[in-house]
Amino acid sequence: MPKVAVYNQSGAQVGDIELQEAVFGITPNIHVMHQAVVLQQASLRQGTHATKNRSAVSGGGRKPWKQKGTGRARQGSIRAPQWVGGGTVFGPTPRKYGFDMPKKMRRLAIKSALSSKVADNEFVVLDSLSLAAPKTKDFAKILSNLKADRKALVVVGEMDNTLALSSRNIPGVKLVSAEGINVLDLLNHDKVIFTKDAVAKVEEVLA
Repeated sequence: MPKVAVYNQSGAQVGDIELQEAVFGITPNIHVMHQAVVLQQASLRQGTHATKNRSAVSGGGRKPWKQKGTGRARQGSIRAPQWVGGGTVFGPTPRKYGFDMPKKMRRLAIKSALSSKVADNEFVVLDSLSLAAPKTKDFAKILSNLKADRKALVVVGEMDNTLALSSRNIPGVKLVSAEGINVLDLLNHDKVIFTKDAVAKVEEVLA
């Protein structure tokens, strides 16, 4: 079982914790992690793009000239695609880009991301995390004590409004609850900071 140090908010080590092998110590599955990231990024796309086809543009209600006898090519509408101002052929239409992924694969992707962070020494455990009042400077000081000044993902057991207000203006820092962790956030941050209660919740769900 992987063992990592437990720190307090001052950055001092106050003990260590054994993480469950089935969640934090597996061999990362790169393919499944990649597929989970693609799924999440695809689901974030708005998909509101649209163009007008020949039935949506205005005009062209009648045949511009008769079929035969003029010497010109036959035409049915001045809003056909070959005309200036005509409709677009095979243009983008509103759609959803998300796709389905089996539940077991989604869980495997999260466990693979967590295990890779532990293996790369980018996983930090806090004994607890709390602030008396919303203050960005105090939250930034905690991150500095943990040597997580750059992009950091902070995972807590329960979302706290004081912590949320204190962290939201720090560039590169994201605060999520244990239920809200995902592969994209885990891989997109240099440091992943878990509180002990968040570790317990994740192990309870994923083990």
